[in-house]
Parts: sequence; structure tokens; C-alpha cells
Amino acid sequence: ERSEHPYCNVRQPIAYLPHQPQKARLTTNQMTIDTATLTPRETYAYLSGAVAPRPICFASTIDANGKVNLSPFSFFNVVSGAPPLLAFSPLLSGRDGSAKDTLNNVRAVPEVTINIVNHAIVEQMSLTSTAYPTDVNEFEKAALTQVQSDVVTPPRVGESPVSFECVVDQVLPLGKGPMGGNLIIARVVRIHVRDEYLAADGTLDIRTLDLVGRMGGADYIRAVPESLFEIPKPIRTLGIGVDGLPVHIRNSTILTGNNLGRLGNLEQLPTPEEISNLASNAGVKEALSGSLEQVHRLAQAYLKRGETKLALTILMA
Repeated sequence: ERSEHPYCNVRQPIAYLPHQPQKARLTTNQMTIDTATLTPRETYAYLSGAVAPRPICFASTIDANGKVNLSPFSFFNVVSGAPPLLAFSPLLSGRDGSAKDTLNNVRAVPEVTINIVNHAIVEQMSLTSTAYPTDVNEFEKAALTQVQSDVVTPPRVGESPVSFECVVDQVLPLGKGPMGGNLIIARVVRIHVRDEYLAADGTLDIRTLDLVGRMGGADYIRAVPESLFEIPKPIRTLGIGVDGLPVHIRNSTILTGNNLGRLGNLEQLPTPEEISNLASNAGVKEALSGSLEQVHRLAQAYLKRGETKLALTILMA
């Protein structure tokens, strides 16, 4: 039967989903490690494995003699919109604590191009992480195209979907020994985007970028369209919060933490009139007469379809 409820427009009641995993419960079953008991490499393994996926900074620099270096860094992110700042951190050698060419270069010539890595060049990017001698040009080793920059001296990577020309604002030493970081803060002065990665309105088409991220060990992850999902962002709204939901919903054994977070993102609870209209609607009345577990599973099914207000109204009917 077709429902005429304004939030429910289905020809038949939605099928119940199989039992869902319970939302995470606090547990004391965990391993606790004092970092003072670990070697720098052991600590790095935990950090890089847990803080992931990480975007990859494909940094092109030059030394005082004009020799080009190209190296990837996954300790990288955007850190400011105004001014536009990117930051990455070359680690000192894990063997002897010596500085990498990139760090030496930006100290001599405080400029860098930061080139974004997508799946089309991920193997070439990995090759450039080899510890080649200082006089070796990694562009040539990896068969990547040097493109002259507009403002800075280091060349861009022609195959990169997005490249940023940057001047180096600061280099902050974070550690002196092996695996010690050096935070390079770079101010973006030019942005270059290849045409095939632009939407019709001139913005980045993130679904065609095919970006890759760094995981722990030798693992990477690929941001293909089927792995992407949308979450309503509470930027201009004020959600009621999970603590604003009725107790029986907060304590549900069916709804997951993600389900509760989506419900808490609504700005207000359904009105008594909305609840009453739904409860008396022939299309859903039978489903609402079931057990509390069935009602929660029905609401969960609508949450998966993105009908958040309807789901909350069902839970409160």
C-alpha cells in the first residue's frame, strides 16, 4: 500500500535489515605501551599504522647549485586556508639521523612544489622514495615530466593532477635523533589543476581525482568512487546531539554509534503532530506495532536510505 505520509513515500513497508553489529562499547581489553620502551622505528610503526590514510606530498626542490630533487612524504596536510599553507615533515634518517635532500634543499632555497599523487603515478612516486645519491634527478629515474613553474624555481610534476607552487615560510626542527621530524610550512602562491580533473563549474571533481593515501607498512589505499560516502556536515546547523535524543533511543541495542550520530545531527525533534500523523498512517502502522527491536531496525533501514527525520519520527511514534 502506498503511504501518503510526507516523509514516507514507499509502495510497501521497507524490509527489515539483518541484525546489525552493536555500537562500540568501552572495554579495558587493550595493550598500553610506554613510548620510552620503544625504539624510534617501533614508535613510528604504531604512529604511521594508526594515523592513516595520509595524503602524500610529492615535493620537488632544488639545491643551491640548481640540482633537482623529487621525494614523497606522507607526513603531510593542509594547515591553513588564509594564508594558504601546506605542511610536511621530512624525517631524519632512521639509521644515522642525517637530513634528507629535501630538508637540505629548502634550507638553501626556500621554495617547493607540492604535487598531489593519484593512482596513475603511485608506482612512480614510490620509486622516487629510493635513497638515490644527491646528484641523481628522481624525475628522470621515475620517467616523470618536469614542468617549469610560474613563480618558484623547482619544477612541477606534469603528470600530477594538482600541483602547488609554494614558498617556504618556516622550517621547524622537531627532533634531533633518528626519525626526528622537521616541519616545513609552505605558503601556496600558485595552484595548477589538470583540465580532466575539473568539474564544469571549475571546481575539483574529487570523484575523478583517483587519489591514493598512505597506510602503514607497504600498504596504500585508493579513493575510488565506490569507497566514497557522504555525511551531512553540521557547518551551518546546530544538531540536537545524541544527548538530546530520548533515552530509549540512546540505549538502543540495535542502533549503532553512527546511527545515533546521524540522528543527533538533526536540528530538532519531530513535532507531536508529525509523530501522530505517522503513527496513524496505514502504510507504517503495522510495522510500528511490532516489537521495539523491530521498530529500531525499521528506523535503521530508513537511516541507511538517508531519510533521517523519518527514522527519528518512527523511533518516537
